[in-house]
Amino acid sequence: MGHSKEDIKIREKAIKNFYAKWIAENPEKKVWNINLNSYILVKYLSINETYNKAARSYESTKAVFLLTEILAKAQLVEELPAKFNNKNQRSFSKMLIMRYGNVKLTVGCQKTTNEKVQYSVTVPQK
Repeated sequence: MGHSKEDIKIREKAIKNFYAKWIAENPEKKVWNINLNSYILVKYLSINETYNKAARSYESTKAVFLLTEILAKAQLVEELPAKFNNKNQRSFSKMLIMRYGNVKLTVGCQKTTNEKVQYSVTVPQK
């Protein structure tokens, strides 16, 4: 639950291990989202961005372990243009901000394919 470098490293490892197991159990690396009526894909960027952000907070790390449920049931609350000065968002035309309870799911819409890709999962701090 702490915020030391060691705590964050432990949570990063837990998130990476979770994603490895999740991908083994979900080889198509996608979940149907009811609200968007579309698949949300999990790619390398999804894992990288999520572990970098979610590991900073115990609550966000816990949320990652509900990934399938979040991807399936999150509701769209806002559409934003992608930040073109952010190298991780350059391949997206827009970012979809979604909510599942207190969890924020950010989904990027790829410019070329219009695929929806999980960008990050976090629990915003109050």
